[in-house]
Amino acid sequence: MTKSTLENMKSMKILAEMTSYEHEQVVFCQDKDTGLKAIIAIHDTTLGPALGGTRMWNYDCEEDALKDVLRLSRGMTFKAAISGLNLGGGKAVIIGDSKVHKTEKLMRKFGQFVNSLNGKYITAEDVGMSTKDMEYVRMETKHVTGIPQSMGGSGDPSPVTAYGVYMGMKASAQFLWNNNSLENKRIVVQGVGHVGEYLVKYLSEEGANIFISDINQEKLEEVRDKYDTSIIDNDSILDFQMDIYAPCALGGILNTESINKLKCDIVCGGANNQLEDEDRDALHLKNRGIVLAPDFLVNSGGLINVYSEIKGYNQDKSLEKTKEIYDTTLDILEKSSSEDITSFSAAMNIAQERIKNSK
Repeated sequence: MTKSTLENMKSMKILAEMTSYEHEQVVFCQDKDTGLKAIIAIHDTTLGPALGGTRMWNYDCEEDALKDVLRLSRGMTFKAAISGLNLGGGKAVIIGDSKVHKTEKLMRKFGQFVNSLNGKYITAEDVGMSTKDMEYVRMETKHVTGIPQSMGGSGDPSPVTAYGVYMGMKASAQFLWNNNSLENKRIVVQGVGHVGEYLVKYLSEEGANIFISDINQEKLEEVRDKYDTSIIDNDSILDFQMDIYAPCALGGILNTESINKLKCDIVCGGANNQLEDEDRDALHLKNRGIVLAPDFLVNSGGLINVYSEIKGYNQDKSLEKTKEIYDTTLDILEKSSSEDITSFSAAMNIAQERIKNSK
């Protein structure tokens, strides 16, 4: 088999993946001098320009990076739609270790690729990124959000993302227990990075009984000491009796095996794409009697925050809009119950209907 034949087969596979997820455009970016290897995925721009953060992760292979950016960008489309924002869905991934490979030159080169899309894609901060990195990107393009407040931006969106998850969690509690108080509830927060730590802060202030896990032991101990929480091992989570499970790390954590073992009443967390298979795993949770707060709804606070930056940032308005996640989550869960469908399907139907009506 010739090299050109192999390359054609790979390109056909990529196009098949794009077709499967219904993407408009996927851009592959590389720069030898800086070592940049990145993928920008634009899923749907029916409602507006595709906005989504840039994630830097040391993927095992390029195929994993492609799969991740396709799933993440698709999720951004529905996140914007269900939040009532005039935005489409996009995402970018940079392949590499953010602690080792990230430099100003690399981020600025990435900014040049973003700029070449002429506003069809607007980037922001995600895993492995900081507001400082967005400053570097901003040197090359105006199509970036999440820049520091000192530069007129909205800064780190994590506090607002976490607040939205907190609102979704309280709505889920109201739906299931007819009381939205989280005081003394046993809540496991898996992943205490930017969003996870802020979620712990909100839960701590309400008096929840919090347990935390993370692959970063130093960060775990820091959050434990700061908020008086308990540490549990990642491998023990599925055997742990809890009221609420909050996945706040990477996606795909909920699958047939993990759902079978899960010992909780509610799943509500900040991670994207928590379900390995959306339809199968949402139904599995429903059949087990576990309430699922759809991730693309409850973690939309960060998107709401950076969207307000485009319109002229106002933190109070961002928080007020994010607070609406409570009512939307409650409506979705009640719709799921009355129509006997999964909460994920109920949320997806509303998002897809908004996009359909805008075409």
